[in-house]
Amino acid sequence: MSSKKQAGTNPFEDDVAASPFGDEFTFEGLNQDPIRNNNLDIHESLESLSLSDNHNNDTHSFEATPQINTDVARTGTFDDIQLENDISEQNNNDTQMKRMRMGTQRKPDGNPLVGRAKTLKWAERNFINPIEEFVKGDEEDDEDRNHADQLRTIYYNMPLPDDMLDAEGKPIAEYATNKIRTTKYTPLTFLPKNILFQFTNFANIYFLVLNILGAFQIFGVTNPGLSAVPLVVIVIITAIKDGMEDSRRTVLDLEVNNTNTHILNGVQNDNVSADNVSLWRKFKKANSRLLFRFIQYCKSRFTEEGKRKRAMRKRNQLRAQRVAQTSGNAPRGSLDSIGSYRYSADLGRASLDYTNEIDSTNAASVMDRTLPPRTDCKFEKGFWKNISVGDIIRIHNNDEIPADVILLSTSDADGACYVETKNLDGETNLKVRQALKCSQTIKSSRDVARSKFWIESEGPHANLYSYQGNVKWVDSKDGDLKNEPASINNMLLRGCTLRNTKWAMGIVVFTGSETKIMLNAGVTPTKKSRISRELNFSVLMNFLLLFIICFISGIINGVYYDKHPRSRDFFEFGTAAGNAATNGFVSFWVSVILFQSLVPISLYISIEIIKTAQAAFIYGDVLLYNAKLDYPCTPKSWNISDDLGQIEYIFSDKTGTLTQNVMEFKKCTINGVTYGRAYTEALAGLRKRQGIDVEEEGRIERNGISKDKDIMIDELSRLSNNSQFYPDEITFVSKEFVQDLKGQSGEEQQKCCEHFMLALALCHSVLVEPSKKDPNKLEIKAQSPDEAALVSAARDVGFSFVGKTKKGLIIEIQGIQKEFEILNMLEFNSTRNRMSCIVKIPAADVGEEPKALLITKGADSIIYSRLSVEKGANDEKLLERTALHLEQYATEGLRTLCIAQREISWSDYEKWNARYNVAASAVTDREKKLDAVSEEMERELILLGGTAIEDRLQDGVPDSIAILAEAGIKLWVLTGDKVETAINIGFSCNLLNNEMELLVIKSGGEDVQDLGSEPEEVVDNLISKYLHEKFGLRGTEMELADSKNDHDQPSGNFAVVIDGDALKVSLSDEVVRRKFLLLCKNCRAVLCCRVSPAQKAAVVKLVKNTLDVMTLAIGDGSNDVAMIQSADVGVGIAGEEGRQAVMCSDYAIGQFRYLTRLILVHGRWSYKRLAEMIPAFFYKNVIFTMALFWYGIYNNYDGSYLFEYTYLMFYNLAFTALPVIFLGILDQDVSDTVSLVVPQLYRVGILRLEWNQRKFLWYMFDGLYQSLISFFFPYCVYKRTMIVTKNGLGLDHRYYVGIMVASIAVISCNLYVLLHQYRWDWFSTLFIGISCISLFFWSGVWSSSLKSHELFRAAARIYGSPSFWGVFFIGVMFCLLPRFTLDCYKDFFYPKDVTIIREMWARGDYDQYPEGYDPTDPNRPKISQRGKFSNGITMDRFFTGSNASHESIMTEEIPMRVMNNEHTGNPTGIKIGDETEDKNPQAKQSRQWKRNASSPKETQDLLFSPTIEQNNANDSENPFADYRTSLDQTRQEMLDSNALDNRYSVDRARISLDLPGVTNANSLIDARKSNQFNR
Repeated sequence: MSSKKQAGTNPFEDDVAASPFGDEFTFEGLNQDPIRNNNLDIHESLESLSLSDNHNNDTHSFEATPQINTDVARTGTFDDIQLENDISEQNNNDTQMKRMRMGTQRKPDGNPLVGRAKTLKWAERNFINPIEEFVKGDEEDDEDRNHADQLRTIYYNMPLPDDMLDAEGKPIAEYATNKIRTTKYTPLTFLPKNILFQFTNFANIYFLVLNILGAFQIFGVTNPGLSAVPLVVIVIITAIKDGMEDSRRTVLDLEVNNTNTHILNGVQNDNVSADNVSLWRKFKKANSRLLFRFIQYCKSRFTEEGKRKRAMRKRNQLRAQRVAQTSGNAPRGSLDSIGSYRYSADLGRASLDYTNEIDSTNAASVMDRTLPPRTDCKFEKGFWKNISVGDIIRIHNNDEIPADVILLSTSDADGACYVETKNLDGETNLKVRQALKCSQTIKSSRDVARSKFWIESEGPHANLYSYQGNVKWVDSKDGDLKNEPASINNMLLRGCTLRNTKWAMGIVVFTGSETKIMLNAGVTPTKKSRISRELNFSVLMNFLLLFIICFISGIINGVYYDKHPRSRDFFEFGTAAGNAATNGFVSFWVSVILFQSLVPISLYISIEIIKTAQAAFIYGDVLLYNAKLDYPCTPKSWNISDDLGQIEYIFSDKTGTLTQNVMEFKKCTINGVTYGRAYTEALAGLRKRQGIDVEEEGRIERNGISKDKDIMIDELSRLSNNSQFYPDEITFVSKEFVQDLKGQSGEEQQKCCEHFMLALALCHSVLVEPSKKDPNKLEIKAQSPDEAALVSAARDVGFSFVGKTKKGLIIEIQGIQKEFEILNMLEFNSTRNRMSCIVKIPAADVGEEPKALLITKGADSIIYSRLSVEKGANDEKLLERTALHLEQYATEGLRTLCIAQREISWSDYEKWNARYNVAASAVTDREKKLDAVSEEMERELILLGGTAIEDRLQDGVPDSIAILAEAGIKLWVLTGDKVETAINIGFSCNLLNNEMELLVIKSGGEDVQDLGSEPEEVVDNLISKYLHEKFGLRGTEMELADSKNDHDQPSGNFAVVIDGDALKVSLSDEVVRRKFLLLCKNCRAVLCCRVSPAQKAAVVKLVKNTLDVMTLAIGDGSNDVAMIQSADVGVGIAGEEGRQAVMCSDYAIGQFRYLTRLILVHGRWSYKRLAEMIPAFFYKNVIFTMALFWYGIYNNYDGSYLFEYTYLMFYNLAFTALPVIFLGILDQDVSDTVSLVVPQLYRVGILRLEWNQRKFLWYMFDGLYQSLISFFFPYCVYKRTMIVTKNGLGLDHRYYVGIMVASIAVISCNLYVLLHQYRWDWFSTLFIGISCISLFFWSGVWSSSLKSHELFRAAARIYGSPSFWGVFFIGVMFCLLPRFTLDCYKDFFYPKDVTIIREMWARGDYDQYPEGYDPTDPNRPKISQRGKFSNGITMDRFFTGSNASHESIMTEEIPMRVMNNEHTGNPTGIKIGDETEDKNPQAKQSRQWKRNASSPKETQDLLFSPTIEQNNANDSENPFADYRTSLDQTRQEMLDSNALDNRYSVDRARISLDLPGVTNANSLIDARKSNQFNR
């Protein structure tokens, strides 16, 4: 092999998509050919793959998986092995191949040659982390997810080298199994792990210690076993709850692990050891088998279905035995299938298993044709969990990929296949993956059995868009060592689905927890709510109080130990303590046990019960149920429901979260004429800001659209026999277009319409396949949903793409199929922002040359800059009309594209095609050369028209965002999509509006050259400039500290737009990060575009940790998992785009709009309930415990009990438990409807007004006061006279006094809870009454038993005494009166917002809203009746910067002459009805638009539509009228002729800097003029 080296060449530079965290990253790298050297001599290709010219004697053609931009001199190499059939001489040196495994060289016995520390240091120096974190402090998490430096070598059909084997001959490398587990527990680890987790709670440890102390008699606990019951019950109930919470994940894991796939059997896989199973795993497997057998046994014997199946198996066995005994060798009956052999299944399909007859004599292949064919190798069905690294698997069409595999071959001739990545990134568009060139000839199991190769691969990491590896083999023809690099475009990732490909074959590289989808999922985090975290401080305060009173008790008891005379001298026979100090010490611990309820153990179990009930309510809410998906709102984490009531920032993905990822063709402009009618969310939002009743206008428009659609369908069905015409799927509604297709507007316009739709049907890269439901229907499968929408629109009007041939496409034109020869296809990429196809036009006459027609579609600014400037080529007026139409479409929220063409002579085409072929076969810089050649062709274009596509939002998204904003919640959009797409969605969902100024942050460009030369300098100066000019800030730490206390909505009308490159710089430095955060906090909206999953998580952590606010992240794909897990609350969208985010989320919902109800209703309720329940729980324990403390004054704190022991036990279990629990479960301040109609009520959670330590201390003080009343009022009764009954028996026993004290404390406590409960329903009131009665009931029952000993007959005596009832009622009144008086005073003179709203609700101001009213439901009833409180209410007591609708709506002055018809007085912009038009022709002529209301917006700066000017009678005399530009004149002409929709006027949104792809009519015309100037 030649030893020449080509220095500096990196085999990954052109083949692997750059890291999503790098500066040159693009998400889509479709159709990239990973092999640059397929046309070169193999020696030259190996030379080009070399990385260094210093290794002259290197036996490798390629060093081991180098990292981009890494110093070559420090790049690691793999250890060499000597191949058995390696007959090549390499510079006459018989050196062995050096191979490195896992970054550590090892001895034959498996021990490393160097220490682990040295190896790690070496790896740190030599490898670049492919996943960069932008916020410091996450290194540990990165290490868990990034092991790219742990290189691995996988051998197929080859023995492992000795250095990869241990002393027993088993492989040293240990790879993860393909069996996944997303659960927290297993059946074996559940009990110890859960108990250990529970006892990480300090309170549980505290009570465990007290129970242990209570077991010693010295501490005087009456019944130690009974005292341990509460702790045992709490641990058991919590464990049951955790087990139920985790069981769902267990079921999902079992389903995934036991999914079927096809694994090649017959070739030994030496990479893993089949019998290398630890004893622990064997034990677990044995237990699992026994468990499943037991379950199966129970099912077969105790369930009806099991009994039926068991009986059927027995019948089959008996029949098989009878046939075997009686028939012998007789032929098998047609119904006796037992023991039959299914040839179709086991031998495989003919298309899959056949001898490869492809001539590959000139191609390098991993197949060794010198080996004899093997018939014992075949693909057999197996489970996903049985797949190992190094296995060959075959995936069939529509099957999910079970592991990360390198693609070897496919059913396609060129080795390509299509995958759907919705489980990874939430996108339904197809992506192309390419098989390795060296293995494309493998077509069957016998072919792969004759192959020998090995793979040098990087280690597993979480980057979805990067992979680096090499496939090496020894050529069987010449014995040379050959190499082919493998990139991410050669990989099929676990979780993807194979589409439009019969089969694909690959070798497994990563399995189970090491696959990219699992690395992105990470370990399921255990989250704790904010109240639970802050509760620890309250518990510590109680511990402090407990220590103080116990310390006082110990001191006093110790002091009185030495005082004489004393009672123990006469009644006790010594003490356990020998002196005062020891007695005080013992007394301290006795007091700890006596006063232990001050830190309530039942608080934690009560909170668990309440949160479980809240989760059940959320799950059972029918208004959160998605009928289409049959999916309710599913809580995955039951213990953070109160966090939902404190959310201030929501971070949302775009695709699949805000949008449906469904594109619909809505409008087009052809030859200067606009077609299409729609009423989009962006248009509705625009009209709403003008004060228009959009519900009524939308209803009228939708009715009109429905009528037009019926007319259009009827005319299309009569126009032609379109085999692919499906009326239900039509999205392009324009009866005028169908009429023009028939020639109503003349032959020229008819031909233009036909040619335009034909261009859409030809210029694309989509595929079609028969529908499973209807074989006659062809389903369109596209790499982009935009392309699918364009081709579908052409199909609907009679230009159907029905298939491909070897030379071109088959188009069915009005029922007649025609074939068009496609000469070249210039693919779309993000750099060119366009795609083209070249169609051959046959010669008109024999002997003439044919022609070539270039059809190009792309971004409007790109196409306009490439239009021909030759005179007569393009009509200037047509260009202006088209630009204005595109501007209007974009204003209405539609994605715009332009279609153009160019005729080329055959000779020019042949010359260009020669240059194109040279560029296509280039080894280096192929993409750049192809782009340059394509640029030569895509010029001098003739404009055909433009299209407008709606990126469909999910139902109710704009309304949801508006309601959340009124609630004080800020929404940031973090998306991997491009800037212009994200901005258009921002306008569509009303996150952005035309009054906003967009502050663009970018790292480079001509307009920021004066801000610096380096990206870091540009971004820093740009952010500082915005802060100073717009907000008067400098970005200091003091300003950031002040901003933490500001929770109002930003007052300015600004929005930040930043891309991934600039965001990387913004997060890299602490100072810039602080400035960036301050800027974003002062803006109403933030859009982060082109961001990676790690960047999403970094932004969430930045806001959460720096501002100390509650955050929520919502997404639908695995690229959102990091963001979801980083936020306080993670919500997954269980849509049609995959469920990966759902598996790792805390809550799963069917649509984005359900988030509004989840937060504003359930979240607010949960927060308010817990915020009231927790301090009430402390309060009721303080009453009871401090009463014991006051009693200690009179017994020297010797630890004696005032209450009989059962009262101590039942106080928290029966007497006072249910009222507080039902307060936390059922209380409602307002109904769910009012919560949504008045979202401002939510802001108390953002400001944390309901739960804070001040409130906790007030409740503690209240409890302290009531404990004084409860104890000293009965004491005062006893002090003077002592109480006696009618029969002369005294009531002076301490337990009798305890009954009085307990009665006052229990009733006061329960009534106190009732007074603080907003909702007095019969259910909760009933249980409060039962709790109060239970005290008297238990006293009567227990004191009637002889087992009560000293308490015998106490109830009859106490309750029969009038003095008891006197002190009881007076005591309860004095307990409750101060707090009741204070609450009434506040409600009258300082009412809260919720108090006012409750009064309005009570008097019927919200009666017009039906029960269950949801303002985000698109099918909600129209609310026309105004409430009694018609003037509204301003809730600015706590919220000075409210975002009320009257502040956000800016009504524009629109001339009445424009809005109203001069003759009828009716609004001209709204179609009243067909009857009006028929009766009044003038009204029909004065319609201001031709049923072409638009749809959602996609290009931000196309928001320019001029303000309507009043045309007075003297306008023609205006001397400045002649100075208007040609575009202005065209606009005015179109307005006058109703060619533009003039129902509204919109000022252009202000943009601080230029944005790519964001244009308006002026910029389009300017782009063409600049092109003309450059020419």
